[in-house]
Amino acid sequence: MKQSNNETIKVLFIGDIVGRPGRGAVTDFLAKNRSNYDLVLANGENLASGSGMTYEKYQEMIRVGIDYFTSGNHIWRIKDFVSYLDDRSTKVLRPANFPASCPGYGDVELEIAGSAVAIINLQGRVFMPDNLDDPFSIGKKLAEEHKNAIIIVDFHAEATSEKVALGYYLDGVASAVLGTHTHIQTSDEKILSNGTAYITDVGMCGPADSVLGVKKEIIIERFLTQLPQSHKVAVGDSILNAVEIEFDKKSKKATKIKRIQELYYY
Repeated sequence: MKQSNNETIKVLFIGDIVGRPGRGAVTDFLAKNRSNYDLVLANGENLASGSGMTYEKYQEMIRVGIDYFTSGNHIWRIKDFVSYLDDRSTKVLRPANFPASCPGYGDVELEIAGSAVAIINLQGRVFMPDNLDDPFSIGKKLAEEHKNAIIIVDFHAEATSEKVALGYYLDGVASAVLGTHTHIQTSDEKILSNGTAYITDVGMCGPADSVLGVKKEIIIERFLTQLPQSHKVAVGDSILNAVEIEFDKKSKKATKIKRIQELYYY
């Protein structure tokens, strides 16, 4: 772990990890770079075969240096893993705006390098299939509950407008609002006017020669025929997308945000 100075905390947030190719890229990246960060987070909803998580794959990624996972709509795909979500020792969040009766929890507060760091997971409603509660009001409420912490929000959403709007809505309330879900890294990383780090989508870790991690032939066939297709994770060289962010411990504001994109040849 990075030997943090007394003033800042450095966090790595890794984009949606897709199947074995994504896990391989993350493993290779962290083998060389894990010591640079006080905290490593990742969206893990596509960890196992491109959709959902298994406990085995979760443990594999914990061992290579990920401290905590966020997720999204695919977290429910593998039923055997869902039972682990209620266990607070399992370091996985599900979106907080799912009904309270759903397994799991949507926020957590950790002690990192002498400072409180809260992680909040939210899911968007625009173009998303789930009928969820309002992520704006729930995000604001949870941020207020963690007001003495550095607050990092993963907003797992489809529409860029919804992501941008939440970023501005939580500017100065959250320390970072990071978009996930679309698997395409955007180039709009910035520090908003009230000190919140923002990016519309962190991107993905997975096969570079693919459509969002899936074999391209399958997705092309789906568009040509409009018939359902069984998705399979592509193989080959892998891309790693992430952002690194530095936060001021005293003000809880972000001071730097940097995109990371690396290609791993296999």
